[in-house]
Order: sequence, then C-alpha cells, then structure tokens
Amino acid sequence: MAQQRGLTGYRRDNGAVGIRNHTVILPLDDLSNAAAEAVAKIVPGTLALPHAYGRLQFGPDLELTFRTLIGTGANPNVASVIVIGIEPAWTDTVVEGIAKTGKKVQGFAIERHGDLRTVEAAARVAATFLQDDSEKQREPVEHADIMLSIKCGESDTTSGLGSCPTTAEAVDRWVEAGGTVLFGETSELTGGEHLIAQRCVNDDVRARFQGIYDAYIDMIDRTGANLLGSQPTQGNIRGGLSTIEEKAMGNIAKTGTKPITGALDKAQTPEAGPGLYFMDTSSAAAECITLMAAAGAALHLFPTGQGNVIGNPIEPVIKLTANPITADTMTEHIDLDCSGLLRREYTLTTAGDHLMTTIDRTINGRLTSAEVMGHHEYVLTRLYESA
Repeated sequence: MAQQRGLTGYRRDNGAVGIRNHTVILPLDDLSNAAAEAVAKIVPGTLALPHAYGRLQFGPDLELTFRTLIGTGANPNVASVIVIGIEPAWTDTVVEGIAKTGKKVQGFAIERHGDLRTVEAAARVAATFLQDDSEKQREPVEHADIMLSIKCGESDTTSGLGSCPTTAEAVDRWVEAGGTVLFGETSELTGGEHLIAQRCVNDDVRARFQGIYDAYIDMIDRTGANLLGSQPTQGNIRGGLSTIEEKAMGNIAKTGTKPITGALDKAQTPEAGPGLYFMDTSSAAAECITLMAAAGAALHLFPTGQGNVIGNPIEPVIKLTANPITADTMTEHIDLDCSGLLRREYTLTTAGDHLMTTIDRTINGRLTSAEVMGHHEYVLTRLYESA
C-alpha cells in the first residue's frame, strides 16, 4: 500500500479535516454575484463563488439550494465565509447554518445599503478573515480523516478498463483505512443498479437506494424523452460506449468492492459513520461535484476517457486517464496517466499505488491540474422551475 506517513491538513473546530484553506465570498443569490466578485477583487486571496440561482425558489428546491450553500461554507477546505444576499432573512439562514460548524462567518444584505456600502463593509471583514486564516497551521492527518468523492466523465472504453478500476483501488483502500467515500451519478447506474443494491449493507439502505433510483426512472418516463445523445454523451459514443448500460459498468467499476453504508439525498452529509455512500446526483460533472463538496468531501477523484476539464473552486479534482491519446493531447488537464496499465507495463495494484502517491501530494498542498488551469466550476442543482 502507498506510503501514508507525512500527510498534513487543516483540522476545523468541528473535527472535519480539509486540505485547502479558502476564505470564501458566498453570494446567496444571482443578484449578489456582482458584490461578491467585487469583494474578491478588493481583497485578493479570497474566493468568490458566483452562481445563477437563489431567487423565488420554494419547497424542496429551495431547501436544496440552502443545503448546498450552507454545505459549501461548511466544507472543511473553507476556513471562513462572507455571505452576501439581497435580502437579510435568507442571508441569515445561510449564515446561521454555516455558524453551527464553529466556522467564522458574517452576512451582509444589500437591501437598504446598496452595492457600494455592502462591498465596503464586506471587504473590511473579508480582509480580517483572510489575515486570520493565513495563520492556520497544518497538522498531521490520516487518509481516514479526509472525505473523498468520485465521479467519472467523458468516459470511453479505456475508462472501464483502466482509470475507473484504478480509482476503485483508492476507494477500497480509503474505506479499509476507516475513511468515507461518496459516489453518485444516478442516471449512470442504469442497467447495473441491481449490482449497487446487492452491495447495500442492509434492507433499509437497499430500499432507500432503490427508491431514489426508481424515482429517477419514473421522472424520465414521465417526460417521454429519449436520452440518447445525453446518456451516453456524444463523447461517450465516440469513445466506444454505445449504450447507457455499457457506460454504467464503467461507472460502477470505480466504486470498488466494499459494502455501501448509506444512500444520501443531494448534498446530504453522511452521518452513519465511515464507509462508502451513494448520493443521488446528476451525472453532469459540475453539479455532481458541487453537491459532494457541499456534503463535506475535501478531495475528488475523476477518471476520464475522452478528456474532461472539470474543476471545483473548493474541492480539488484529481483527473486520471488510461487513454494514451487524451494523456498526450490534454496533458495540462491530466494529473495521472495510467495508460501503462492497459499496455501491461504494471499491475492494477501498482496503478493504485501511483494514484495514492498523487493523492498524497495533493493532500499536502500540490495543486491539481484543474486548480492550475483555473477551473472553478460551481453549479447548483435545481429540482424544478422558480415561482
């Protein structure tokens, strides 16, 4: 097994461990994006997270937005948060949710103040937060202290044969060490959902998972839509995956062999102890990773075939490929080339060792390719249209 000594991270007040130390400027709604981005320009080193929603939502859709925003601020890679919203009530809701983690957070409402006064006030607090955050010290941590998440994208035949099994090596090792791993992509289990159900630890978890999956199928059936072109994507088809069932086998391959501890709603934090968890997510990369980061994941593994450039502003994304063409033509986006596995230059165990080395370097501060290239895809998931 790869060397585990020497890992360091940031241990937050609630015990969660992060591997980055962001001071975040979090807009509550689309109207507050400009103010949040202005604060980040005034105080370099802070991180604004603009997004498209947060107005006239209601019911479960609004609850999901709140859960995602609160979870984003609560993520262990975040040291402190400035929340900016147009109205005070909903702004306070997000502030209070983040504050429960013990994290420094302060909210500002634009109404009756305007952008200029809001930006000035928020920037002054952000500057203080950033200075305080810069003094936070890394301390020794273990793999099990860090929540991991996984998703694949632009998959092809090399994904199921190479990069997804390599990811599974890390997943199994993480769970064996007492850690927590999240996987999702509900649509991309189609044709293999029974394999996931069989691995659920008990009937309650199995029923929860099956209910989530069946609800997704019912939704698709009600629309009467043909998903071909979306599932599988044009990139998948180009790479040799002609059906969703073929795609599902690669997706499931990366989840490893361990029992599934729980089945989670979108952006829901696992609470049943360490283990492997399914989360109901879109298969769209930016939405999926945003939801997993909101659940507390601090590091993401992303096997790709044809090449995907996804990143996330707060959760580093490690991309690996077993496609030699992708590794050669998209080098700036790939953190680990494991195509040697398919050329039989080394074993799957060795490929897993290579991935664990990449993981350890990332935990200790090495920037991922997505971080270097400035990929900060942050996308909220919507359940239905606004009022």
